[in-house]
Amino acid sequence: MQEDKKMKVKKGWLAVQVGLEEEEEGGSCAQKFVIPISYLYHPLFKRLLDQAYDVYGYHTNGPLKLPCSVDDFLHLRWRIEKESPNQHNHNHHQHRLPHALIFHSC
Repeated sequence: MQEDKKMKVKKGWLAVQVGLEEEEEGGSCAQKFVIPISYLYHPLFKRLLDQAYDVYGYHTNGPLKLPCSVDDFLHLRWRIEKESPNQHNHNHHQHRLPHALIFHSC
């Protein structure tokens, strides 16, 4: 998905580009998503941000690039959304996160 148009993103949201480099070289599979900024504070998403730094560094043009497959990202988004409803109402509630979530990065 190669577009020169800039994506308009509402306040409180963030554009990200998801896809592995070997998939992108093959001609496709990089997809853009708009996610709530609150994802940035989630432990699983923070792990993915650390991997993004290792792969791309801090300076990239355009949307934030995430080094995982689209399927892995969709699963991560599902996990975060599944935990979200209780997050705002119960600050004392702790979420146990499995250490087995692995992102297939380059």
